[in-house]
Amino acid sequence: MQVSVIIPVYNEATTIDTILEAVQAVPLDKEIVIVDDFSTDGTRDRLPEIEAAADNIRVLYHEVNQGKGAALRTGIQGARGDVVLIQDADMEYDPNEYPKLIQPILDGKADVVYGSRFAGGALPHGVLQYWHAKGNLFLTRISNWFSGLWLTDMETCYKVFRREVIQSIDIEEHRFGFEPEITAKLAAMRVRMYEVGISYEGRGFDEGKKIGWKDGVRAIYAILKYNMRRKKHRATYIPRWEQAKKDLTNDSADTKDA
Repeated sequence: MQVSVIIPVYNEATTIDTILEAVQAVPLDKEIVIVDDFSTDGTRDRLPEIEAAADNIRVLYHEVNQGKGAALRTGIQGARGDVVLIQDADMEYDPNEYPKLIQPILDGKADVVYGSRFAGGALPHGVLQYWHAKGNLFLTRISNWFSGLWLTDMETCYKVFRREVIQSIDIEEHRFGFEPEITAKLAAMRVRMYEVGISYEGRGFDEGKKIGWKDGVRAIYAILKYNMRRKKHRATYIPRWEQAKKDLTNDSADTKDA
C-alpha cells in the first residue's frame, strides 16, 4: 500500500529540508507531493533541486498565494497512492507516527484517521499556547455539535484518508477553513473515522505560525456552512461496506430471478 504524503509549503525555507529528511526516513512505500503556494523566502528556488534529488518527490506550484486549503486541494487531486496523509512543512508534527496513523486503515477498520493532540495517553508534546489550545478545543466542540461526531481534535494537521474518499470531496475552502469543511463533509458521507493520539511540538508566531484569529472566525462560519449542507455531500461517496451490501443484495436478486 502506497502512501501519498501531501505537504503544503509557504515560506518554509528554514524547515523544508529537515521535514523532508524526516518523512523520507519513515520506512513506508510513499510518494511525497509538495505544493508551493508561491513562497517568497527562497523555498520556491530550493524545490527544483529537492525534486531532482529524489524519485518519489513531485513538486506542484501555485502562481499566486491562495492559502493552505487551496494547496491541499492541488496536492490531493494529484495524489496517486492508496492512502493520502497530510503533513505540514514545519516541525510541529512527527513523521515517525505515520505507521500508527495508517494502521486502522490497513486493518480495515477505518476510512479516515485523525491524529489528536488532545487524546488520552502518555504522549510527549510541547506545551501548547493557552489560547491556541483553548481555541482548538472550542472549535472542535462546535464542530462535534453540528456534525454528530465525537472528535477531540478537529483542527489537527494529521489527517489520513483512503484516496478514493478524499478525492471524492469537492474542497471549497482556500485557507484554514479546510479542516472544518472536510470534517463536516466526512460526517455527511458516513465514513468510518478513527482518532489516534499523537505528539506535538507547537511553534509560536515569531517562529512562522500563520493561523490567526480571523481564521478562527472563518472556521466557525465553515462549521455552520458545510454542516447545513450535509445532504448534498451524503450522495457523493458510497462507503465500501454499503456498496458491498448493495452488491450482495443485487446478487441475491439475480439468483432468485434465475
